[in-house]
Amino acid sequence: MKAIRVAQFGPPEVLALHEVADLEPGPGQVVVTVKAAGVNPVDTYIRSGLYQHAAAPPYTPGIDAAGVIAAVGPEVKHRRVGDRVYVAWSVSGTYGEQVLCTEFQTHPLPEGITFGQGAAIGVPYGAAYRALFQRAHACAGETVLVHGASGGVGLGAVQLARAAGLRVIGTAGTEQGRALVQAQGAHQVLNHHEPGYLDKLADLTCGKGVDVILEMLANVNLAKDLTALATGGRVAVIGSRGRIEIDPRDAMGREASILGVTLYNATPQDLASMHAAFVAGLENGTLRPVVSRELPLAEAAAAHHAVMEASTLGKIVLIP
Repeated sequence: MKAIRVAQFGPPEVLALHEVADLEPGPGQVVVTVKAAGVNPVDTYIRSGLYQHAAAPPYTPGIDAAGVIAAVGPEVKHRRVGDRVYVAWSVSGTYGEQVLCTEFQTHPLPEGITFGQGAAIGVPYGAAYRALFQRAHACAGETVLVHGASGGVGLGAVQLARAAGLRVIGTAGTEQGRALVQAQGAHQVLNHHEPGYLDKLADLTCGKGVDVILEMLANVNLAKDLTALATGGRVAVIGSRGRIEIDPRDAMGREASILGVTLYNATPQDLASMHAAFVAGLENGTLRPVVSRELPLAEAAAAHHAVMEASTLGKIVLIP
């Protein structure tokens, strides 16, 4: 089979397509024929060596994918050859024509959901769900601000929050992005390139402030986020690209919380809970992953450049 391999950490150009041995499932494992592989910012961090604990060269990158089960190993009880599935985490890496997974790293992909959409679920929806419900404990009736709502994580958060009965305010930097966020269910959408845009939150919340903020770029926004919170408000930090100085008094008066978020700390029970929610949402139509671009597997380097661009809308996927 063909797969992308990383021989050494470095820029996107270290991603190279190679012929590798076909995969064979062991006990409790399945092999999935990959129809689409999701590209995430975290893939680029691992490739560059920032998350050296996550992979050691040579390796095949990728966490998310979707496809059809091609083979099952002994002791597999809940998956069969021919099942449509999406993959969230794997044994072998998803940027290939096949991926080796443990049985419960695969999840049923309902009919009507494309393989591209299936490859857009794992990391984006996982990060959004963990931030909203497992870390910030968002509840129906609360107001959530989703920064960068037109990206993969942001759109997942908008859909999850809206389905759970929250009032959703999103931000995006382009007219196209704001229209997309509105179409996915946000009640209001702000332009985060507009000076003082967070000042509008006071009027939008009748002076109360927002209960939860999902923060994708904490090194830029965190200090101002704290001033936009309601009493008891929570900022869930999903992404940051540097340091920032804050005034702790902005948190003290509101008894606000700053919560770090990473899927690497999710327990098996956490993962089982979120994927049960995702499958239900895909089945009932409340979750609708948005795929913006499909690129051939051989163009993985171009995909890694593209996924880090601020203008990315929805999810980029690779097609073997």
